Amino acid sequence: MDCPTEEQLIRNKLGLMPGIAALEFNLMQRTLHLTHTPEALSPAIAAIRSLGMDARQENSQSPSTAESSPAKTRWWPLVISGVAAVAAETVHWFDGGNHTVEIALSLVAILVSGLPTYKKGWIALKNLNLNINALMAIAVTGAMLIGQWPEAAMVMVLFSLAELIEALSLDRARNAIRGLMAMTPEKATVRQADGTWLEQEAARIEVGAVVRVKPGERIPLDGMLTDGQSAVNQAPITGESIPVPKGVGDTVFAGTINETGSFEYRVTAAQTNSTLSRIIKAVEEAQGSRAPTQRFVDQFAKIYTPIVFLFALTVAVAPPLALGLPWMVWIYKALVLLVIACPCALVISTPVTIVSGLASAAKAGILIKGGVYLEEGRKLRLLALDKTGTLTQGKPEVTDLVALKGGENEALSFAAALAGRSDHPVSSAVMTYGGEKLNGATPKEITDFSAITGRGVKGRIDGRWMYLGNHRLVEELGICNPETEAVLNKLEAEGKTTVVICDEAAPLAVIGVADTVRETSREAIADLHTLGVRTMMLTGDNQHTADVIAKSVGIDDARGGLLPEDKLAVINEETVKYGTVGMVGDGINDAPALAKASIGFAMGAAGSDTALETADVALMNDDLRKIPQFIRLSTRAATILKQNIVVALSIKAVFFVLAMAGLASLWMAVFADMGASLIVVFNGLRLLRK
Repeated sequence: MDCPTEEQLIRNKLGLMPGIAALEFNLMQRTLHLTHTPEALSPAIAAIRSLGMDARQENSQSPSTAESSPAKTRWWPLVISGVAAVAAETVHWFDGGNHTVEIALSLVAILVSGLPTYKKGWIALKNLNLNINALMAIAVTGAMLIGQWPEAAMVMVLFSLAELIEALSLDRARNAIRGLMAMTPEKATVRQADGTWLEQEAARIEVGAVVRVKPGERIPLDGMLTDGQSAVNQAPITGESIPVPKGVGDTVFAGTINETGSFEYRVTAAQTNSTLSRIIKAVEEAQGSRAPTQRFVDQFAKIYTPIVFLFALTVAVAPPLALGLPWMVWIYKALVLLVIACPCALVISTPVTIVSGLASAAKAGILIKGGVYLEEGRKLRLLALDKTGTLTQGKPEVTDLVALKGGENEALSFAAALAGRSDHPVSSAVMTYGGEKLNGATPKEITDFSAITGRGVKGRIDGRWMYLGNHRLVEELGICNPETEAVLNKLEAEGKTTVVICDEAAPLAVIGVADTVRETSREAIADLHTLGVRTMMLTGDNQHTADVIAKSVGIDDARGGLLPEDKLAVINEETVKYGTVGMVGDGINDAPALAKASIGFAMGAAGSDTALETADVALMNDDLRKIPQFIRLSTRAATILKQNIVVALSIKAVFFVLAMAGLASLWMAVFADMGASLIVVFNGLRLLRK
């Protein structure tokens, strides 16, 4: 099942069966997702088998590991039929006419190589479906009826050979991403309850087990280091070319390679739920979502084949009946038209290209959630980026503590207590700084704690309402006095993020926090500008800080002091102006804008369930340079898609003219049709290159 005509065959058969609610096809992976009542499954499988196809159930909870290609390629029937067809042509060459030996050799060639084609063609015709097998069966039978025995034999042999080569070529595209699964070792060394180490099957190891990995070994499961250190090659997951240092507390991923030291780690995900498994599953699901070009091609194919078939029928009978022209000549022309009537080359061209692009991107650490985003990437005209954790490291440190009322330690103790209840990166910096300065003093007790969206947090400490938040929060509380304003303006002018600890009456202290810009941000922004993409920063930080960071990395426009709904409003506004707009973020605050953008990019998605499930494009590490790489891949994919469509349609058009002029033979038509399929397949596979 790799052509829409075969999909339609199954859809027509199963569509009206009781208990079948929905059918979702993935032609590249040859899979059908069936939504059904329990009792409808067996009849559905039986119905598919009645169409001459096999049907196997797969476990939907884990990536498919079933072989999509035949277990063993059988070449001997093709060899026998090929020898017989060449012998028939030789006899015809020397003895002309329908000699008994010529006919016998032709029949041997047709029966040995063509029985599967005849069987599939008969099933298709019974179900009123015109696929390539039905068209070839009609064409070969017609050639035999008009006495073209050697040509009929050669056509069937060439068709069978081309089908086999095409199947092998398509398997490369189908299995491009599945090859990643082979990167995970089947066994792992696990610590037993008595402290000994035993080798076990990776698929049976449970979460919480401790695994030991030696230098040079592949890591079998996701986990967190508990002992030792090393450098790990994470290229299969993140696309990083340089090994990443790992120590106690760091995360490792299944399929990556331990380069240097030996270490132990605790398993955090079973094999079927590892980051690598989720990537493979996501890409396979993405293959099933049709890209715009693919939807157009599929609709075109639905009307193209019936029209050409009816035209061929008209060519066969109209000239002889209306004008008294020779029957054999016009029937032969009609048979040539039948051979080129199937749009397989056109149909195959799109999914092969899309799948190759998705697989290539995944190997580079870019997870694209559907062909539509691969096609849309080249159209990006504006890219909006969050600041913290996207342009910057997302690990800020406290640089200033300016007391305004009371002592520094008292204000810091209040701030550290409130910060300890928040998961914002700035809060983490304040809490860490407080722990160091207060010598690990026990944090103050907090009651009635709550977050103030886009502003900060509050809670009751020692009976007093205390607030920890940004400049806007202090202004809204009505306690932003000139002294506080001056300190805030000074720190913000230096590009620092500011938070204020205050009670209901007055600010107690201003804390300055600085975040370092990622080394790759400047290069990525410059590259985006080279591609003609305008850049914009959207951040909840104040405008001063936004301007300083934007200037340092080369961002075109910076918007500060934005709440999540403000970011969403900006995306809406810019979409009207630019059309295709992207958004890059790493946090829940960015979710509305990510969802609204034409393409949402999630940063650092390795190991993150949420990012893998919700982002349109997930960057498996924190490297913004992946986005220009994605845009260039999208441009290459679009170019190859256009090339394939032009090649497929041009070859059809040329042979249509040649057939009508009587200059094309049946075997030439087979070469043209299947040759076009092979050309577009190999052209699409070029995207698998780095």
